[in-house]
Amino acid sequence: MFKIGHVEIPNRVVAAPMAGVSDRAYRHMTRLFGCGLVFSEMISDMGLVYGQAKTRQLAERSGDDQPLALQIFGSQLEPMVKGAQILEELGADLIDINMGCPTPKIVKNGEGAALMLNLPQAREIIGEIVRAVQVPVTVKMRKGWNDEDKTCIELAGIAEAQGASAVTLHPRSRTQFFSGQSDWEMIKIVKENLTIPVIGNGDIWSADDALKMVEETGCDAVMIGRAALGNPFIFKETVELIERGRRIPPPSTEERIAVAYQHLELACSFKGETVAIREMRKHLAWYTRGMRGAARIREEINQATNREQLDSIFDRLVVGSEELGVRS
Repeated sequence: MFKIGHVEIPNRVVAAPMAGVSDRAYRHMTRLFGCGLVFSEMISDMGLVYGQAKTRQLAERSGDDQPLALQIFGSQLEPMVKGAQILEELGADLIDINMGCPTPKIVKNGEGAALMLNLPQAREIIGEIVRAVQVPVTVKMRKGWNDEDKTCIELAGIAEAQGASAVTLHPRSRTQFFSGQSDWEMIKIVKENLTIPVIGNGDIWSADDALKMVEETGCDAVMIGRAALGNPFIFKETVELIERGRRIPPPSTEERIAVAYQHLELACSFKGETVAIREMRKHLAWYTRGMRGAARIREEINQATNREQLDSIFDRLVVGSEELGVRS
């Protein structure tokens, strides 16, 4: 267990905020597999200020969805502060400020990773949000704008000085997006320069990777993102290894099919069948990745328009699971 501000986190395994992924159903699945802290997908400050229903839906939570960090993005002080206050009213246990998103449509507005180019603005936003809310505030950042840039060291220091309770570092530059390797050495440097918790993110594809990051950088927790797509099992595997030093076997094909179906049922209960089936297609494709006949399965999933069709696909997967296998 570690603490972010006054919030107790039951273990050192954290689920990353991922746009179009980290909704209520996904977060519920991560918690079933022991994830200690989950972040929402990023939420627009302006969408909150203007009361957009779709924006507020991103902050919806279930009773067991805690502790939950709601992540806000924007670039202008007043709407960022007001948006953070709205997230607090909506029940955020923590508020995370996005200063790392690399996508063009975000950075062109001076948001996300673009704030690393404007440290005075970043300082003001962090400080004013910290003073405006009662819940702990965290900041997620990248290494810097380009490969030579190490702005994260200065920005992390600013975050702590302004009262942030933790920082998350994905040590790739904005220009890297998700290519190349993340520079774990930067996590170590940031950790050595701060007294608040540092969460490490980037290139964690297995429980062994997570343990290696902790050992090499001294980070307080690890954040898992893309490796969890269709693979919530990685959270249990990582918790067991980091917290208890125990390795557990990977899931069987049958287990993967059962968990995929459970995820689908949750999504339907939260969003209704029509929306859930459309949004779950990518998740179901991830769950069946590596199975024999995955391309055909994916094609059938993408053509399905109702539960009956998906039920038929899952029934056939279960019946044929003895012939299905996970490729090494």
